[in-house]
Amino acid sequence: MDREAQLYEALPGGQVECHVCQWRCRISVGKSGVCRVRVNRDGVLHVVNYGEVSSLAADPIEKKPLFHFYPGSRVLSLGSFGCNFHCVHCQNWEISCAEVPLESHYLSPEDQVTLAQQHRCAGIAWTYNEPTIWLEYTLDSARLAREQGLYTVYVTNGFMTSEALDAIGPWLNAYRVDVKGFSDAAYRRIANVWEWRGILDVAVRAQEKWGMHVEVVTNIIPTINDDDEQLRGIAEWMVKELGPLTPWHVTRFFPMHQLRDVPMTPSSTIERAIRIGREAGLKFVYAGNMPGGGNEDTVCYSCGNTNIRRVGYGVDIVGLEDGRCSFCGADLNVRR
Repeated sequence: MDREAQLYEALPGGQVECHVCQWRCRISVGKSGVCRVRVNRDGVLHVVNYGEVSSLAADPIEKKPLFHFYPGSRVLSLGSFGCNFHCVHCQNWEISCAEVPLESHYLSPEDQVTLAQQHRCAGIAWTYNEPTIWLEYTLDSARLAREQGLYTVYVTNGFMTSEALDAIGPWLNAYRVDVKGFSDAAYRRIANVWEWRGILDVAVRAQEKWGMHVEVVTNIIPTINDDDEQLRGIAEWMVKELGPLTPWHVTRFFPMHQLRDVPMTPSSTIERAIRIGREAGLKFVYAGNMPGGGNEDTVCYSCGNTNIRRVGYGVDIVGLEDGRCSFCGADLNVRR
């Protein structure tokens, strides 16, 4: 569905400048931005994927992954098409790299909320492709969802502007953000992005200004972002800016899309990342894409008791009360 976009500026000569993500694309008449879904039509910026859903599922919230946000709940997950990143290892490249997906259907914000309720979901997550480029639709949907008592989640690469964050901030509960590396070289190699540190600033703003629950994911790719310096940089930034109770998911890379020549991440690298995170002061570092490795449970940093057991996406809450350890009372930064 096509409609006028929010957050843009008209420029001389019919150009427009989009203010939704940090590319801040200047778009000539008849052209689109990096995301391919924001098009200049005679000096008016239009978004062409409003309500167009290419992927839909009722998922465990742990699949996002979010481990400290309504653990054990189900979330309606939706994605559209297009993306403001074109990552070489993208798992959902069929929709993120498409100007028009092979198949999509229109779903109104009202029907989206009804569908979540019918499937007994506690909330809605916009995921699969970058939700920022779906801003108008996610904003309309988030307002309705919150009015109906549903929680709301962005699964994001974090490359949005502060203006976009502030537009949806009052209606968004959780911000699950990728930090893909901690160097210019890593971001250039992975996503051809040169100015990436704004991602960090927006994540801090999501937590501090809007009180969102924030969790960070780093997909660890051999030879690109697996060195100690980058891993330590991410962990130390999290401790300093987001706090030591912020969960960090270090996930195993599998060859995908345009990065099939890079081997799968060794388990020893994931274990090293976990050790680096804990040494930096993070209390909760989780291994992803490594089922059965013993690093998925939530364990109290104060008394050592297990609070949440996880096997795959199965969850057993055994020691949690009002977001705290039920054995010793320590704050676990868990929202329920």
